[in-house]
Amino acid sequence: MSETYRAIRLSRFADDFRGACDIVDLPVTAPGPGEIRVRNRFCGVNGIFDTQIARNAVDYVPVKPPSFTGVEAIGVVDAVGPGVTDFAVGDAAVTVRFTGGYREANIGPAASFARAPSSACEWLALASTGVSALLALEHVGALQDGETVAISAAAGGLGHILVQLALHRGCHVIAVCGGPEKAEFVRSLGAQRVIDYRAEDVAAVLAAEYPNAINVAVDTVSGTIFDAFLANMAPHGRLVVAGAAADLEGRPEIVNAPRIVHSIYYKGVSVRGFMNGLLTAHWPAARARVFALHEAGHLTIRFDAMRFAGLDGVYDAVDRLLSGQSIGKVLVDLAPGAAEKGSM
Repeated sequence: MSETYRAIRLSRFADDFRGACDIVDLPVTAPGPGEIRVRNRFCGVNGIFDTQIARNAVDYVPVKPPSFTGVEAIGVVDAVGPGVTDFAVGDAAVTVRFTGGYREANIGPAASFARAPSSACEWLALASTGVSALLALEHVGALQDGETVAISAAAGGLGHILVQLALHRGCHVIAVCGGPEKAEFVRSLGAQRVIDYRAEDVAAVLAAEYPNAINVAVDTVSGTIFDAFLANMAPHGRLVVAGAAADLEGRPEIVNAPRIVHSIYYKGVSVRGFMNGLLTAHWPAARARVFALHEAGHLTIRFDAMRFAGLDGVYDAVDRLLSGQSIGKVLVDLAPGAAEKGSM
């Protein structure tokens, strides 16, 4: 490894991620006691979170520039510190800890990493987005076999995994997405009802076809999609809030409408917040589950058709995700030409 590596640093607050950040050179240092050093190969992109961080609009993650960025990355261990027994040089290691993603190398406590079968990009998607999907559905959503499940942004990195996990449990899946290409992709996964919100009114479709019938809904959009899901929840239904893509500012929309109590009380419906960072104790078991499902052929990962390479490519990857055009997981190849690149 060279004597320096590059990382994206949040240097100031700005309207967008590109304007807030710089790429800086950092010295390569030896890992200390209990630490490992990983040479990253792929990083996952979370464009909405990145934009909110750039705007200082994430209350639950206090950030003061200068600070580093990115959440998830996978690579190969190239040095281990004293006392480390869980990793050896050459092992694949994945992290989903904030500030560990957008960098060519990562040095930190071994406990902040998990072992993966290889450094192929599929394992990164499974260890990050796959774990989120499983915990949102099963731990927070309390999914039961054969239930009716509604999923927003169903063609996205999280959404397409949610669809597959629900189908694997024998559920009837209502998948909401935007545009014919996304609709066809989600349909190919097996979703029984695909709603293209650009061509159909989601609220009208649900009211006509699924009145009071949704057992579990996972929403990452908010706004009118959330309202449509809530209005059609079944008795004892669970609506899981796993994001709010419609709210890039991170500030709640003021809505002049009846309080939510009127929507949930008479049917015993619950609205549940999913925050993956509060569920770290459940990550190892969830990771093992999604790894096993993938190895058994029950869970596949779709990567967006647009390819991004090198640390500079993170900026374009963030823009791609925010454009709403991506299908599947958006990631960046930090080491073009390296072995074990998976399906990229």
